[in-house]
Amino acid sequence: QVQLVESGGGLVQAGGSLRLSCAASGRTFSTYTTAWFRQAPGKEREFVAGIGWSGGITYYADSVKGRFTISRDNAKNTVYLQMNSLKPEDTAVYYCAINRAFGSRDPTHFGSWGQGTQVTVSS
Repeated sequence: QVQLVESGGGLVQAGGSLRLSCAASGRTFSTYTTAWFRQAPGKEREFVAGIGWSGGITYYADSVKGRFTISRDNAKNTVYLQMNSLKPEDTAVYYCAINRAFGSRDPTHFGSWGQGTQVTVSS
């Protein structure tokens, strides 16, 4: 069973950067697609970025394309989300989760959710 722990959130000014980490326990983590989602107050959880098990293929929400980069280091059982040019509308709790299949953006297809890390972008 894989367990996930997110970290790296914080308060940053618009235009700034943060790097989130998703650390996993469990030897099978490297066999899963991993994705980042976010949820702002009063809104539904939305897909942000996903990465295949090998790290060779990534996919992004249009709202973050060109600003965010997802990557993984399977030797460290960790997936990262580098967030640049942050905007106030990026403010949310960010979660990572895993899926056996690749390409889904539907949070109901993912499991092993972490507790989330808060990202706040001030204007």
